[in-house]
Amino acid sequence: MSKTVRIGCASAFWGDTCTAAAQLVHGGKLDYLVFDYLAEVTMSILAAARIKDPQAGYATDFVEVLSPLLAEIQRQGIRVISNAGGIHPQACAAALQAACDAAQLPLKIAVLLGDDLQPQLKHLRGSVDMFNGAPLPPLCVSANAYLGAPGIVRALELGADIVITGRVVDSAVVSAALVHEFNWSWQDYDRLAQAALAGHIIECGAQCTGGNFTDWRDVPDYEHIGFPIVDVSADGQFTVNKVAGSGGLISELSVAEQLLYEIGDPRAYLLPDVICDFSQVKLQQQGKHSVRLHGAKGLPPTAQYKVSATYPDGFRCTASCLIAGIDAVAKAERVAQAIIDKTSELFSQRGWAPYTEVNIELLGSEATYGAHARRRDCREVVVKLAVRHPSKPALVLFAREIAQAATGMAPGLTGIVGGRPTVYPLIRLFSFLIDKSSCELAIDLQGERHACALPASHALGTPAAALEPPKPQGRADASVPLVKLAVARSGDKGNHSNVGVIARDPAYLPWIAEALTPAVVVDWMGHVLDPVHGRVERWYLPGSHSLNFLLENALGGGGIASLRIDPQGKAFAQQLLEIPIAVPQHIADQLT
Repeated sequence: MSKTVRIGCASAFWGDTCTAAAQLVHGGKLDYLVFDYLAEVTMSILAAARIKDPQAGYATDFVEVLSPLLAEIQRQGIRVISNAGGIHPQACAAALQAACDAAQLPLKIAVLLGDDLQPQLKHLRGSVDMFNGAPLPPLCVSANAYLGAPGIVRALELGADIVITGRVVDSAVVSAALVHEFNWSWQDYDRLAQAALAGHIIECGAQCTGGNFTDWRDVPDYEHIGFPIVDVSADGQFTVNKVAGSGGLISELSVAEQLLYEIGDPRAYLLPDVICDFSQVKLQQQGKHSVRLHGAKGLPPTAQYKVSATYPDGFRCTASCLIAGIDAVAKAERVAQAIIDKTSELFSQRGWAPYTEVNIELLGSEATYGAHARRRDCREVVVKLAVRHPSKPALVLFAREIAQAATGMAPGLTGIVGGRPTVYPLIRLFSFLIDKSSCELAIDLQGERHACALPASHALGTPAAALEPPKPQGRADASVPLVKLAVARSGDKGNHSNVGVIARDPAYLPWIAEALTPAVVVDWMGHVLDPVHGRVERWYLPGSHSLNFLLENALGGGGIASLRIDPQGKAFAQQLLEIPIAVPQHIADQLT
């Protein structure tokens, strides 16, 4: 029987459930257990944490979750790979080493070094933001390159049982295990693309096993949802499954939603080790909870790494309260504006600058829907007031003045959340490119440092030509909401959001594509797009009968820099699924 490698993913983000690792260790029969903690927003949070505590800056959940499982991991011979190191991987390794010592377990812990560019920032002053061309800020609190899989592979070759990294691309924790186990060449780009695809599918944990799925009513047992496992063969093809008896759902559509999650051009998904073309990836149901994926293609990578730097940009404060009763929306609008007007006047009297940004959202009135909101008759809304200012004292004054609204403004105001709001530094993300030669990769294995060379670079290939979706045949004389024809999922990349739309039946795709043009999406989602720099691009993925939309500059700054209730565009797909699509009557009749 040909060799397969079995990899389970126990975390999709810092703060994910503590139950996943135990589920996978005890029931998964794994070769590798991987954890992915580092969303872009997480890097900003970790940077803010390390400002307060020099020993912070890593995902403490990792040590807490793994410690009770270390003996069983050693017994089964499971190897662990995690990017939990964040911006302080050595502190993470030290904490885990203490847990191993306490349990008297001689597990070898390796740390991948080389992504931290903070010491080199003075030599990178000519760098500009890869999205808007802005110059590198004068003060950055962190700067980390998105490394690929070679350093992790080197650590595995050295015999590490547990590999802890700082910033690597999410899929690298899976790709590295496969390159190591199958001894793939770094020039075998199609296999590297399949490995990256496997990592991409499971990197968000339960999002491919029924979590965040459009058809949520069909997903059983959220309480015990299964976390994903991939079984990968030497040719790179793989199946997605989960622990037997666990909750959740693995179907072509649930996995396809994750395929499109947080990607841009599906023909050129840029990673440090390979440029992936996912446009021809096919998904095939293999059993009740098993889906097979194949068809990813790869091209040589660029000679650059993406770097995410974080920098302070003033302060932010968010206040929330409930307003209930007759005309709640109108009352909330007046109260919110009165608070802003009053505090703005106080700022002016003190000679302070005005607010840098104000964001008022009336949650419950369909505030996130913009012009498509339908509810003005709510009898209760939550007022969310988020503000930004260069000066902390100005926002301390804002926080103090919120309470006065309870006795001096409209009736029905209650539930001021958490007492007086807290003022926080606002940490913003800055992304730029550097030559890979700027990073010196090394492995620290039990106090001994080992150099790590990168694979030789090769000439760039040319991405496949963009394909146009098929044109519909026949006459559209009916209309149905998109959700009847497709599933969809949205996510974020910096200040951009993508929405992947997957046809429930290939026959529906031409009608969806005909109706859902970039211009139509701009009109439907115009309330989230930047009025100057916002735009929408669309790509067709024939392998999965899907469309991918990229909404540029649609998140109000993105991550923790955004003042919105939805700074990552998680609800954008839900809004798009309501758009009407013109179809023939016979299709509409099938869907009623």
